[in-house]
Amino acid sequence: MITDPIFYLLALPAVTILGLGKGGFAGVGMAAAPLLSLYIPPLQAAAILLPILMCQDAISVWTYRRDWDAWNVKVLMGGALFGLGAAWAFAAFVPDAAIRLLVGLIGLAFVLNAWFGRTRLAPPTVARGIFWGGVAAFTSTLIQAGAPPFSVFVLPQRLPKMTLVGTMTVFFAITNAMKVVPYLALGQFSTRTLATSALLLPLAIVTNFAGIWLVRVTPVELFYRIAYWLVLVISMVLVALGAAGLLRG
Repeated sequence: MITDPIFYLLALPAVTILGLGKGGFAGVGMAAAPLLSLYIPPLQAAAILLPILMCQDAISVWTYRRDWDAWNVKVLMGGALFGLGAAWAFAAFVPDAAIRLLVGLIGLAFVLNAWFGRTRLAPPTVARGIFWGGVAAFTSTLIQAGAPPFSVFVLPQRLPKMTLVGTMTVFFAITNAMKVVPYLALGQFSTRTLATSALLLPLAIVTNFAGIWLVRVTPVELFYRIAYWLVLVISMVLVALGAAGLLRG
């Protein structure tokens, strides 16, 4: 188990926001892995968070089991299979800073287009869903930051609040379960990381239920406004971290 107190100064807020994110506040949880990555390697951070995520997924999937869109999940999962394979293949070669920068730019472009771009109500297509599902799984596997690519495809559909939350919950629950194989192959699990995950799990569960409660009491328009602002702020942080990492490299 990791015993360094500096790690836990980052891990406690990271797990708190992770729980709120898994409870339904789309986007906020993606800041957890980058926050831990300030102190430990990004893949190790992702591996520590994965068992926690899977326990939270069980709670959230049960909570939102009647509130998800099957068509979106099926289309996105078609791309997720390719995204997971690509992340597995390139994890040893793609710089973490470059992935952070790419994810952040995608999120920024999405939010700015939603706010200032021309309004287009084109229906979602299978091809776009497969593409963005693949990108979401790719970035989620590498740095647990799949929310912006997912949001690019799903948020413009203006699904009912609970359906949006349930769709994101089910998609990432399936994706997280499939990550176990690549993480094992990359040697990211150990007794030390699993013990650290177990220590952080109680806080994650408490904040998971807090997120579920907050989603239910938040008005729809405010919920969407928060979702867009969260994606914007987190994307800006990822761009800054990615650019700084590339410059140092």
